[in-house]
Amino acid sequence: MKPMASMQKTLFSAVTALLIVGCSSAPTHVILAPQIIQTPTNTYNTQASLNVVDMRTSNHIVQISQEGEAATILSSQQRLEELINSTLSSTWKKQGIGFNSIASTKIDITIDKAITSVTQKTMSYTTQSELIITVKVANAQQTLTNTFKSRGNSEGALKADIAVLERDFNNSLNTLLTQIVNSNDIRNFLAN
Repeated sequence: MKPMASMQKTLFSAVTALLIVGCSSAPTHVILAPQIIQTPTNTYNTQASLNVVDMRTSNHIVQISQEGEAATILSSQQRLEELINSTLSSTWKKQGIGFNSIASTKIDITIDKAITSVTQKTMSYTTQSELIITVKVANAQQTLTNTFKSRGNSEGALKADIAVLERDFNNSLNTLLTQIVNSNDIRNFLAN
């Protein structure tokens, strides 16, 4: 009986160690799932092309700096430009915009900035986040360019929680994409 109990104890210890190591491993990506919060009841009857380009020099979303250590950088699981493209095109399609690469109306979106910088100290942290997206809508007669920005700062005790940083970035992205879809200038341009 003793060898069986000893074996169970060893197996339990090994499983516990694996669980602790598995749970404590640092995440390598943030999960972004943008959603348009409110959509206007507009219905369009137009064709447009949609192009989203990431102009950032680095594609990470979160950067955590701690004195004396290499910075930890986390990128999105899916490319940010793909997420923005699919979210906006899905919403606009529901409103009646047909997407066609040779359409005379062109919607060009650039991601100018999308970063949450964390300064981690021993017992506290501070964050600065900035998200800037430029939307250019053009047809044969005119061009409209609007820039949408979201900036924020926060601080907290102990260690920055990746899940909270992820949630806050998603909220900022949701707000900006909702502002784009609800922009009176863009809506009027697309309606003509």
